[in-house]
Amino acid sequence: MKRNIKRLSAMLLSAVLSVSAFGGCSSSTIDVNGSSGAANGTEAENPGSSGASQGSGSLDDIIPKDTVTLTVFSERANYSGEQIGWFAQIMKEKFNVVLNIVPNGSGVFETRMESGNLGDIVVFGRESDFIKAKDAGYLFDWEEDDILSTYGSYIEQNAKAVLEKNRSMSDDGKIYGMGYTFATSSKDKQSFFYTWDIRWDLYEELGHPEVKNLDDMLELFKDMKEICPTDEAGNPTYAVSLWPDWDGDMVMYVKSTATAYYGYDEFGVGLYDPETGKFYGALDEGSPYLEMLQFYNKLYQNDLLDPDSMTATYDTMIEKVKKSGTFYSIFNYAGSLAYNTNDHMDQNKIMRSLTPEEASPIVYGLNVYGGNNYFAIGAKTEYPELCMAILNYLSTPEGRMTSDYGPKGITWDYDEEGYAYLTELGQKMVSDNTVSFPEGSAYSGTKKDGECQINCLTWASDSINLDSKVGETYNWQSWRSTMGEPKNAADKDWREFNGGVTTVNEYMEKGKYTVAPGSTYVMSEQTDELKTTWAQVTKCIREYSWKAIYAKDDAEFEKCVSGMKGLAKQYGYQKCWDWTNEEAAKRKAAEDEAQALAE
Repeated sequence: MKRNIKRLSAMLLSAVLSVSAFGGCSSSTIDVNGSSGAANGTEAENPGSSGASQGSGSLDDIIPKDTVTLTVFSERANYSGEQIGWFAQIMKEKFNVVLNIVPNGSGVFETRMESGNLGDIVVFGRESDFIKAKDAGYLFDWEEDDILSTYGSYIEQNAKAVLEKNRSMSDDGKIYGMGYTFATSSKDKQSFFYTWDIRWDLYEELGHPEVKNLDDMLELFKDMKEICPTDEAGNPTYAVSLWPDWDGDMVMYVKSTATAYYGYDEFGVGLYDPETGKFYGALDEGSPYLEMLQFYNKLYQNDLLDPDSMTATYDTMIEKVKKSGTFYSIFNYAGSLAYNTNDHMDQNKIMRSLTPEEASPIVYGLNVYGGNNYFAIGAKTEYPELCMAILNYLSTPEGRMTSDYGPKGITWDYDEEGYAYLTELGQKMVSDNTVSFPEGSAYSGTKKDGECQINCLTWASDSINLDSKVGETYNWQSWRSTMGEPKNAADKDWREFNGGVTTVNEYMEKGKYTVAPGSTYVMSEQTDELKTTWAQVTKCIREYSWKAIYAKDDAEFEKCVSGMKGLAKQYGYQKCWDWTNEEAAKRKAAEDEAQALAE
């Protein structure tokens, strides 16, 4: 199949379909607001959702007779090789393709740029790389041969702001991709994921001690360890287990705790206050980053930090969480979402939110423009129409729900009233992705085996599902079907202690929080000189931060911090600080403009 396929057959087929529709045959349509027949209460299916047709073209025109392999270069991927499992089966059934996932390791992006061939589908985890590839001519123009309107009609009709932002990023006024996690409205916000999860059953047993600040949290963890010194396997328990493989310019968990406590967003070599636009450098005197670094050192000094943290991976950490090896997580995904299994519920164990009174966790505003990671199509692909059709499917409500929860009708569906629900199998899989599809099922393997390895989502989880008759989002935790009665006695206590809340979002919204609004802000490209300086400075911050976390006493901690500041200064920390501070002003201006437009 070549790039510039003939359009005559598609036009003729479109005309036939139009005549059939007016002749009274069952037909589904999407209006300009993205409402499908399903959303409007009819029994017709959304063509974008089902993948049956796209715009004025038909998938029959572009689906290959012989299975083809598409290369997906994803800077967000944590997997290398052929996509397997249930998602691979869906791609084969709908598009007759095999996806070969290529992650971004050291020098991979640069090597692919030198070859001029980034792949068929390209997912950028760094905005600067998207801009480089676009400017070099290595990305496909989505409007060439009308492939967007023909095979990306759901995107074109329902993600207009996302596309226009992308168009504005190019001097030639063309569309070369779309941002991720976009939304239908900027007035809404995401669900909280900085949720300060703790073992509530232990907290209840201790008599609900007051927790105003981090010092109180430290004392609480000491008390928890006294009443629960070992996990389910007999190993020592800790307040928390960290993992370094997600570290970026700073130690991820440290800077994220500052975000969870002060509501400041990670930004360059420090943190950004979305309410004031002020930038706090990581190594500034008394910075939020250094404050949280000391907090984790205090946990270490009190035998409350998993000593394996510096060498752990996310997978090894989460296994400890699942075995009751930790008491706390600032993230829901490394806390309640992993811990609250049916087995733990039956044992009256549960992780629920306990935010310190002084904390103001960040929550991100939904962004109609999409985030700064991008989906694109490689300029040298032989299958641009097929790539567009796949991205279009992933952008439909069915594709988006499937990406998260698995095959429709097997792990999730809608009830007669239009409310989304997880099947019994889906409920098991959402709390434990190692659960397998049963024998005799159309799909095989575990949920984890088949998860989409592209690792990038289209619609934001808390955006409105346009196929929902009742206006529910894609986030299962907000569905009517998942609220229900308390899971156990400890959950009942959490609800009653917090004024009758039923969901984590209700709890979080009753307290203080900081909203980081979405905008069209695009971080500026760094000079080659600054990139070199940046790499040295941030490596220094990461390495010395870990040394400081493992300091045996306060004196050694201060020595590590002093050494980090001195060495980072020699490498050019101030240059990185100045650049980030200038970017903070640009971001604040863009956020203010977006807020004004939303109002």
